[in-house]
Amino acid sequence: MTYFNFNQILSVTMILFAIIDVLGTIPVIIELRSRVGHIQSERASIAALVLMIGFLYAGEAILKVIGLDIASFAIAGSLVIFIIAMEMILGINLFKEEMSTTVSIVPIAFPLIAGAGTMTTLLSLKSQYQTQNIVVGIVLNTIVVYLVLKNVQWLERLLGPTGVNILRKAFGVILLAIAIKLFRSNTHL
Repeated sequence: MTYFNFNQILSVTMILFAIIDVLGTIPVIIELRSRVGHIQSERASIAALVLMIGFLYAGEAILKVIGLDIASFAIAGSLVIFIIAMEMILGINLFKEEMSTTVSIVPIAFPLIAGAGTMTTLLSLKSQYQTQNIVVGIVLNTIVVYLVLKNVQWLERLLGPTGVNILRKAFGVILLAIAIKLFRSNTHL
């Protein structure tokens, strides 16, 4: 019989919170929302939850079936994050405007929330913690993600246009650095 372990749940929740970094993605979410008008918080949260739990159970097997390794998966995610960062820093739009129906899934649910870093972390956690405790940690983080997505308009009003612009540029540079680090750590050049 399996039991829930509060210490494991707390550890997994804190690790995933740091990796997902939903607070750090607020400027990205505000930017995407300003372009498409509305982000479906529920849809993005549920998609991220399904992706994380699905990858927890079947990630390695899925990647093996399609002939990919975790490093290739991480590099692909880093390229998407790189493009988003360049948009934020340079004030240009590379994603087409008609993506409004899918913006909740790409790039919010994947790769911003349930990206390559989160997925590889889940595989690492699986070797150290019981699966049911990881699932609880995923659910708790998804609730936090939902609350941030749902209240992004309030956060935008709180910061004001100048604050949002400063955060957008600053976090664009940080996001760019994360993308480069993710790319470098998964290439063997």
